[in-house]
Amino acid sequence: VTRQAVLRRLQSSDQGTFGVLDTPLGFRACTAELPWRDNLSNRSCVPAGVYEARWTYSPRFRRYMYVLMDTSPREGIRIHPANLAGDVLKGLKTNLLGCIGLGARFGILGGQRAILSSAPTVLQFEHHMEHQPFELRIV
Repeated sequence: VTRQAVLRRLQSSDQGTFGVLDTPLGFRACTAELPWRDNLSNRSCVPAGVYEARWTYSPRFRRYMYVLMDTSPREGIRIHPANLAGDVLKGLKTNLLGCIGLGARFGILGGQRAILSSAPTVLQFEHHMEHQPFELRIV
């Protein structure tokens, strides 16, 4: 795996964990993940660390997309379009169950922190990475 990306988490609250993803070739996107909740399935972002991301078919989304490897005990942690990443047990909305959402910019949707223009940003990222495996460093 020679391709790389770094996700820098900048701020976390009940509304989500927000950061910036950069690649050495100049791609940049805003990120949204669930708040840290002790790596609980469907409730938390994954722990910071280094993960291999592979281009695989997702039966749930019915398309190819990136998935993080070696996230045990969790699985199916993907990079996909999402706007909201709030803690549903605190009455907030989310489009994520532990995955990573990418967007063009930060904003507000329905009074909640969000990332915007997510679907086109994810497609740009997938094209930028040429559907090849890459190393994702989350810090």
